[in-house]
Amino acid sequence: MRGPRYAAEAIGTFVLVFIGPGAAAANAWAPGSVTPVGVALAFGFAILVGVYALGHVSGAHFNPAVTAGFTLSGRFPAREAAPYVASQIAGGIAAAFLLRALLGPAAAAAATRPAIGVVPGVVVEAVLTFVLMLVVLAVATDARVSRPVAGLAVGLTVAMDALMGGPLTGASLNPARSLGPALASNVWTGHWIYWVGPLAGAALAVPTYAYLRQGTAHGHEAA
Repeated sequence: MRGPRYAAEAIGTFVLVFIGPGAAAANAWAPGSVTPVGVALAFGFAILVGVYALGHVSGAHFNPAVTAGFTLSGRFPAREAAPYVASQIAGGIAAAFLLRALLGPAAAAAATRPAIGVVPGVVVEAVLTFVLMLVVLAVATDARVSRPVAGLAVGLTVAMDALMGGPLTGASLNPARSLGPALASNVWTGHWIYWVGPLAGAALAVPTYAYLRQGTAHGHEAA
């Protein structure tokens, strides 16, 4: 049955957007209550628990860029890509509108806006997503990586990216994460950056990891 997989993607993305951008919105509601580090950790924890709770159901993509990366790698069926992305977008939109209903104008803080120029913004989003996709490919597709660490590795990567990129672009790494709050608060500043950057970064990570996995690790040939 495919329905539960789509539902898991929608739920996981809902949790990510409600908790991660929601932490930024909560800080706007009560200024000083959530530090930038706290927002970054909220993103990381949301991904960590999502991977452990739903990874065995859907693979825990929760991100159109990750789905695109898996599809390009040949490790995810192309026919499933559109339903996965639609589910992720639906989950992100639902979370964003719930934040708007709960927090009113403060929910606009959940939207991503580039604080640097357009080209630097695209590059930051691409590089951060490249790192994320590289880690995801390693823990999800390489037999040499211990599976129990998957959620921790991906969650820490998202938190790490958010710590660096948060002040610059909001560290979206995820078109669904940016689209929901943009719709809910009508904030579209540089929105295309959050599609082009993550998709480009994920696409670049695929051949990069395909090359890297041809090497050896701990004396064993790559799978």
